[in-house]
Amino acid sequence: MKLEFQNHFKGRLYEQYIRMLHLNELYTEHEINLFREQARKHQIDMLSNNITSVHVIDCIGDHEPINHTGIVRKMDLSKASITNISSKLLEMGFIMRSQLNNNRKEIYFSLTDKGRHVYHLHKELHKEKEERFYQFIESYSEAELQTIGKFMSDLVARAEEYSEGKFTINDDIKD
Repeated sequence: MKLEFQNHFKGRLYEQYIRMLHLNELYTEHEINLFREQARKHQIDMLSNNITSVHVIDCIGDHEPINHTGIVRKMDLSKASITNISSKLLEMGFIMRSQLNNNRKEIYFSLTDKGRHVYHLHKELHKEKEERFYQFIESYSEAELQTIGKFMSDLVARAEEYSEGKFTINDDIKD
């Protein structure tokens, strides 16, 4: 009886996990559309439907002046991705290139006024999201939050392993 309950409970958790993944896709799409809408209100034409460019602007704004390698390290993206995104951001006037006086070889990026508007808008939206998150978790006890924290850490670690190619879907079936 206990084993049957555990298997049923695990099945329900898995169903909820899959539902959460689907809802996250919808939420992400909604978030991108909301950000684009807010940007339009501020007369900012955005790049694409990919929020990664906004995160590159955010990274540059947090660490400017920052070079290509610094962005790659901080964002954990490929050099090719950052080169592609930074070229588009330069072309659209969100960022600018510069060189430091003591190093003429190294190129550094910083935000233009247009990029700074995007940066501040993104920060505002993240702050609102953070406040909603804290309100949401307020009803949980410290012990429950510790359990949730462990679960989330394990889930993130597993997702990172997937993204690094250490596991495949078939490995999960074996677990």
